[in-house]
Amino acid sequence: MHELFGPSVTPFPVGDKVGAAELVRRMGGTAFQARKLAQAVHIWDAMLQGEVTIFLGLAGAMVPAGMRSVVAYLIENRLVDCLVSTGANLYHDLYECLGYRHWQSGQETDDVHLARQEVYRFYDVLASEQDFSQGERFITDFSLALDPSRSYTTREYFHLLGRALVPVAKEEGILTAAVRRGVPIYCPALGDSVFGLAIAEGRLRSGLRLTFDLIADVVEMAHIATQAKSSGVVYIGGGTPKNFIQQAAVAAYLFGREASGHEYGIQITMDEPDWGGLSGCTFEEAQSWRKMAADATFVTLRAEATIALPIIVSALAEGSAQAIRDRRRPGISFEGLAEA
Repeated sequence: MHELFGPSVTPFPVGDKVGAAELVRRMGGTAFQARKLAQAVHIWDAMLQGEVTIFLGLAGAMVPAGMRSVVAYLIENRLVDCLVSTGANLYHDLYECLGYRHWQSGQETDDVHLARQEVYRFYDVLASEQDFSQGERFITDFSLALDPSRSYTTREYFHLLGRALVPVAKEEGILTAAVRRGVPIYCPALGDSVFGLAIAEGRLRSGLRLTFDLIADVVEMAHIATQAKSSGVVYIGGGTPKNFIQQAAVAAYLFGREASGHEYGIQITMDEPDWGGLSGCTFEEAQSWRKMAADATFVTLRAEATIALPIIVSALAEGSAQAIRDRRRPGISFEGLAEA
């Protein structure tokens, strides 16, 4: 019977001088989601130690909730190699980089009153509608300066947008860090965000038809996954970013190769698998599609991301410093894919 037992549970020892890495190590001796959080740090550290291409899927209102600098740190220090995000997070990043703010709301909220005051609400966060319009105008003007005679991948679009943002940004963010570090950003649901509205406004204003080649995005993602010696995924929430990364793992057949699946996985979500939704889908289910390798190492942490992500990243920054320094490498190459 004793062969069933792992290490004994260690009651969490409280101390007045505990860093993030030590905090997580102590959590690893406990159980439930505290133990899973420690497993997430261990898996991410293992990816950093090896030649692993790390994909980050970013859903939810993470930037309005104060996670911009956390995600920018991941990019700047190459804890991730490729970002797939909702358009909303990328817009909020641009909005904050331009110097506009999200504000904590008071305890009492009258949404009808907020609407009359031209204030938007995201749970307990507020933003000015007028400031939002300024950020949208920046996108519209930028988009109108692009070449309407050709189509763009979302990677190209956000790279060029980041370059345009760098000289005027009041703060560093996700888009600016990605430009500086050569990390590609994809946004498969671009139209489902302020970007869609801003580009549409530009089309109606000028008649210029900026277009996107989303299938080229698919080909590029398949290329990244296929060329990777090993690959791992980190999902903040689920939705379109998660599936876009998952499908890249089985797209090897596009290049005449067998699918092997991602070999590492971390998912931070509050959703459950019982309802059949992607955001709660387990890594075990993904193995049936060969999106995750049969021998993959993974963990699903059922926790609210604004609690879990800062702890995980802080623990990595403290405990994996040498591995992070060793990963400061050139960005992904897309040479040879221009005609795809």
